[in-house]
Amino acid sequence: MTAVPISPMITLRNIEKVYPLKGGVFYALRHINLTIQEGEFVSIMGPSGSGKSTLLHILGLHDSAWNGEYDLVGQPVHQLDKKKRFELQKKHIGFVFQSYHLLDDLTVYENLEIPLSYRDMPKKERESVVCDVLDRFAIVGKKDLYPNQLSGGQQQLVGVARALVAKPSLILADEPTGNLHSDQGREIMRLFKQLNSEGTTIIQVTHSAENATFGSRVIRLADGMMVP
Repeated sequence: MTAVPISPMITLRNIEKVYPLKGGVFYALRHINLTIQEGEFVSIMGPSGSGKSTLLHILGLHDSAWNGEYDLVGQPVHQLDKKKRFELQKKHIGFVFQSYHLLDDLTVYENLEIPLSYRDMPKKERESVVCDVLDRFAIVGKKDLYPNQLSGGQQQLVGVARALVAKPSLILADEPTGNLHSDQGREIMRLFKQLNSEGTTIIQVTHSAENATFGSRVIRLADGMMVP
């Protein structure tokens, strides 16, 4: 019996991100060719301004102003309209932002429920999933609080919990432990490692060499280009 080849989760071909300036153009990203297989745990590293977060936002379908070809789970992102990209994003991607991006006028519970509302999930099932995540992150006591009533570290924990609540096949994390103390940070990385062992693909931007050791591969950027 012939084994069926596994198609990559992500394929980037000659991705470029250009900003027009008075004196010419500035390349935030240039000649990015990259393949990431399903189930990989990849760290993107490089100095500030090297294009790490720019690349992550393209991967996360938050940025559509780029050139090149991007295939995600077999779908040609570069050929999809805004609506189709949004559907693809909500179905497959969980995003952990460096600056939380929680909705200030919603409670912790309501922030966690939002990603589930994009899926056809009955209310009772949503309640069960949110309660499980609140318990897993030991934030049950915070469920009725609003983001401005939480510390920075607590907001980051809620942000991570929100990214994981819908069990996405791909997690994109931008400095996921940047606002946590070291013990909390290691706990988040161990959780990522566990999720990865269960089949979730993870791509993180990090300055931390320790965080990078949790992954299986490091991609280095400098001046918008991949370097050895």
